[in-house]
Amino acid sequence: MTTTTANFVSAPAAGVIPGDLKAQLRRSQRRKKAFAISLTLPLLVFLLAFFIVPIGALLVRAVENPEVASTLRQTVAVLDTWDRTTAPPEAAYAALIADLSAITEQADAGNLARRLNSEIAGGRSLVMSTFRALPFEANLSPAQVKARMLELDPRWEELGYWQAIAKNGSRWTPDYLLTAVDLKRNVQGDIVQVDPESAAFFNILTRTFSISAVVTLACLLLGYPLAYWLSTLSARQANMLMILVLVPFWTSVLVRSAAWIVLLQNNGLINRALLELGFISQPLPLLFNRLGVIIAMVHILLPFMILPLYSVMKSVPPTYLRAAVSLGSSPLAAFFRVYMPQTYPGMGAGGLLVFILSIGYYVTPALLGGAGDQMLSYYIAQYTNVTVNWGMACALGAVLLSATLVLYAVYRRVVKSELSLG
Repeated sequence: MTTTTANFVSAPAAGVIPGDLKAQLRRSQRRKKAFAISLTLPLLVFLLAFFIVPIGALLVRAVENPEVASTLRQTVAVLDTWDRTTAPPEAAYAALIADLSAITEQADAGNLARRLNSEIAGGRSLVMSTFRALPFEANLSPAQVKARMLELDPRWEELGYWQAIAKNGSRWTPDYLLTAVDLKRNVQGDIVQVDPESAAFFNILTRTFSISAVVTLACLLLGYPLAYWLSTLSARQANMLMILVLVPFWTSVLVRSAAWIVLLQNNGLINRALLELGFISQPLPLLFNRLGVIIAMVHILLPFMILPLYSVMKSVPPTYLRAAVSLGSSPLAAFFRVYMPQTYPGMGAGGLLVFILSIGYYVTPALLGGAGDQMLSYYIAQYTNVTVNWGMACALGAVLLSATLVLYAVYRRVVKSELSLG
């Protein structure tokens, strides 16, 4: 009896883990966490280097304005006290010549001239002609420097060029982002609407979103019945047919867009077939317009709608429809009131995916659309490759990024509210 009691007292209580066993358990858990982190670390580094850092650089460049601030430091300092309505002081002329004389690389002068030209027409030729005429005679007074500059180019007496320099004296500016939504800063620095004849980007944004909405709706109308049909087939049949859905993924977007040019042109296969069948008397305008852009984009983006719908539909038990019909509902009412609400997550995910991809399209509208069918990405490419205005290109990219984040936030809120109601 005594031995039994002693053994009972010395044994650990039920559910109590000895200290060394706890330490071993903690070490084991730390090893598992370290192993899991090591598996995801390459992906995290990849996302940081090729996704987060470039996006951060894009957002910074959208508000960065270094050309004037870095090259015309003395001029900006003199113009800080200028009221921007009267003639600039003579010291500003002398400071401008001193700053231009300090520029050693012609590329820096070209960047400065290009930036001022984006603010006021003629800024590029004015700056470059003055830069090429340097250096001036030594020991000139500010008044003599002013006279020499006006003799070289009388436009230096116009306030607009000096106002552009003073306006861009800060290294950071909201001008690019404001221009992307048809706003601007006036001479006093107040934010106002641009002139109606200069307003363009709001119409471009509206066009981008409207085309994307039409493409998304068309993909939903075409993809929903196809996804439903695939979900009713056996696994073997569905897999075979799904290969046909995935074929566009294996073909370049450029190749598919070029193929649609062959199909949609006046002498293309579609118009020739319709003419031979007698449905039309003259070729339909299917190319280089909005219709051609939408047709090609729907063809390219349709799989992105079908796959989420098919995934959700496969998880809906078919017995629900049969139960609704057996309880007295018509097949059509059972489909719309019992089956379709359960596929809303797939419709939302597919619609969001297609819409986000649509607003960033460039190749297809550029090849198949006309001048009035180009979307925002086309102008980003123009500012990047043609006018070399990185600030404006990044600002338009920031607008697209903001639209994507807003759409995703709205989608998350809608899904969360549906889950809470469910």
